[in-house]
Amino acid sequence: MAKNTQPVLKRCKALGLSPAVLGYSKETKRNPKAHVRRKQSEYGRQLNEKQKVKFIYGVLEKQFHRYYEKAERKKGITGEIMLQELERRLDNVVYRMGMAATRREARQLVNHGHFTINGKRCNIPSCQVKVGDVIAVCEKSRASAKFKALIEEYGKKAMPQWIEREPESFEAKIVALPAREDIDYEVSENLIVELYSR
Repeated sequence: MAKNTQPVLKRCKALGLSPAVLGYSKETKRNPKAHVRRKQSEYGRQLNEKQKVKFIYGVLEKQFHRYYEKAERKKGITGEIMLQELERRLDNVVYRMGMAATRREARQLVNHGHFTINGKRCNIPSCQVKVGDVIAVCEKSRASAKFKALIEEYGKKAMPQWIEREPESFEAKIVALPAREDIDYEVSENLIVELYSR
């Protein structure tokens, strides 16, 4: 499996992205003294948006392009559907549930088989969740100090409206599909669609 090993903070700076979006910092504002880049071309802006979204969700080019193609085949606004598909990844849902500090950590926890979907263990981070699915921490993992600490530290963070979880609980239910308003970072998905439809 291919893996992105770029330094996170360096990549965030290059993409003009706050590390808080990835769960690495409490700071939400961009540094005003950050290097000001010269004006980008239209293609440069489109490419930058694509790289930003790929980096946030931790997917590589081939997989990201498949998400775009899948969204293009569905009825509706292609860019929004693509973001919805990315939000429905199991590793992202685990991160949104507050069971991991970052999406990278969530991906590793899923890979190690710590989560179930509707009672069946799943170790595929890209697995898509559906409305009505119940995502839970495996019974064996619940007793570990790691998960108890995660619940205490990140379990109180604000949840998106499409995920329902009781405080101090080890499971959550998908009650709706993620809406465009649930995306908590700035992105112009229409630029990504323009880039791919060239």
